[in-house]
Amino acid sequence: MISLYSLAHLRDLPAATWDALVPAGQPFLRHAFLTAMEDSGSVVPATGWAAEHLILERDGQVRAVLPAYRKWHSFGEYVFDHGWADACERAGIAYYPKLLGAVPFSPVSGPRLLTEDPADGLLLLQALPEYLGKGGLSGAHINFTDSALDQSIAGLPGWMERLGCQFHWRNQGYRDFQDFLDILSSRKRKQMRKEREQVLGQGIEFQWYRGDELSQAQWDFVYLCYANTYAVRRRTPYLTRAFFSLLAERMPEAIRVVVARQAGRDVAMALSLVGSDSLYGRYWGCLAEFDRLHFETCFYQGMDFAIAQGLQRFDAGAQGEHKLIRGFEPVITRSWHYLLHPGLRRAVEDFLGQEREGVRAYAEEARGMLPYRRG
Repeated sequence: MISLYSLAHLRDLPAATWDALVPAGQPFLRHAFLTAMEDSGSVVPATGWAAEHLILERDGQVRAVLPAYRKWHSFGEYVFDHGWADACERAGIAYYPKLLGAVPFSPVSGPRLLTEDPADGLLLLQALPEYLGKGGLSGAHINFTDSALDQSIAGLPGWMERLGCQFHWRNQGYRDFQDFLDILSSRKRKQMRKEREQVLGQGIEFQWYRGDELSQAQWDFVYLCYANTYAVRRRTPYLTRAFFSLLAERMPEAIRVVVARQAGRDVAMALSLVGSDSLYGRYWGCLAEFDRLHFETCFYQGMDFAIAQGLQRFDAGAQGEHKLIRGFEPVITRSWHYLLHPGLRRAVEDFLGQEREGVRAYAEEARGMLPYRRG
């Protein structure tokens, strides 16, 4: 017997049951990470995120899950559909609530449909349209998918593919940072070396920590830096202070924090998570402005760490031409969208067809701006 239901709180499902379906090396999908989002008050109905994790059971056993949220806005997703929502408002079509399959506030590609048997995952996807209609949802959006889900969902009617472009750094087996610099053009090599020297010249030093090596006072500092990146834009932080303590308590081994210090005073930090072969830069912030400190803390320190640890990839977050000129290569990302309203679906499908061409052209053009020596 097969059944599909949703959970309003992930803690209602045992961690062992959920994590048994999570591929190794995927920190953002772990029960610990997602429940820290919920239990900290960061992802709750009051902030426009209501957990609605879809669970497919076969003969009483959980066989497939989709981390998902009922949403009343489009913030914190990094796949921007505000224009679609605005068009719906003008046309008198209800766009919210919608169902979002994603990791909150984390534009990191990876598995979204968790299952040991692709056939069970396909059953969950096929049941989604009826689920949306019964639940008063305008559609489903699954962001930053992996190739396995791309292949499964591409053959289903009604789903529309959207492309994006990020910039990731690849470790080509470098012995050290100088080994990386040696394959760059002379001008770019000098520029990066000068940027690092400028930071050192200001008397700034760096210290790396695991999640369980930071005191609560240090976590206060981490949060203050993180919140300051929103304060300077007059915005409210997505994450609460409690999230950072819960994350450190539940999965400290996956957390890495680098702290920038000047004259014995902590002035900036960058928080990352570690997967099986990748470093994921997530949150950064500073309490005072220093020349080139952002590039050193968020990029060069992470590259150093990835080289030292033998990690193959460094994903430093969304956006960026400023990453491109420092050796981060363009990477195509994908999301998938299912809209119940036929007129909206046709309009979005036309738009996405044109947008895909533009994204591919942009990624190809960006590749020509990489700092590596040619020939």
